[in-house]
Amino acid sequence: MQGQITFEVCVDSVEAALAAQEGGADRVELCANLLEGGTTPSAATIQYARKSIEIGLHVIIRPRGGDFCYSNLEFEVMKRDVELAKEWGSNGVVVGNLNEDGSVDTERTGALVSLARPMSVTFHRAFDMSRDPYEALEHLIELGVDRVLTSGQEPYILDGLDLISELVERARDRIIVMPGGGGITARNIQRIVEQSRAREIHFAAPVQVESRMRYRNTRVTMGGELRPPEYALAVTDPGQVQRVVHAVRGRAAPRMAR
Repeated sequence: MQGQITFEVCVDSVEAALAAQEGGADRVELCANLLEGGTTPSAATIQYARKSIEIGLHVIIRPRGGDFCYSNLEFEVMKRDVELAKEWGSNGVVVGNLNEDGSVDTERTGALVSLARPMSVTFHRAFDMSRDPYEALEHLIELGVDRVLTSGQEPYILDGLDLISELVERARDRIIVMPGGGGITARNIQRIVEQSRAREIHFAAPVQVESRMRYRNTRVTMGGELRPPEYALAVTDPGQVQRVVHAVRGRAAPRMAR
């Protein structure tokens, strides 16, 4: 059973997607702006990622950071991004829409699901900001969403593992519950898989490397007060991906999940 686990790695560039593939990932979730939890990547990033990797490619559809209650114009942008992701060969999209009261926006989510087909559809961690995870799960099942990504409504996945396990039990074969969020490592992945009984896992494998820049103007920064270091880059570490995958699967080849 462990060999059937699908591993999805969250990435924010074409290089990171290649690193995830090298490490043995079955699929990537392609994003921009991971500091904000991920937003829709650029057109070229999606297109070059699709040309560069053979494993599954799911694209996040999120027009901005912040909450998941979108304006009419933002929703129009989301719909067009779904169409373009499909046109450019993505295997799936990752969406999340909530109402002001914290419930799943079933009207807009349903519209995105219909527009996305035949691509796979994941409801992302907007689920973790919903008012009632059991109600949200049933709404997503009714809408025909393929999977839900969740940390168990906690910042770290081990803290949310009890809820994740219950969601997996409730979901049965009606929807995939995919654990993901902060804190997944090669040391705890076996526990997460065994306790949750999940068949798909989502994680990131970041490592910080020095910028190639030799000249550095330290008086000026390009972001706001909350910002990553100007002359350091966050990249995906294929070795870290490999260690997580091998902790469960051993040295079996990636499944090329779509």
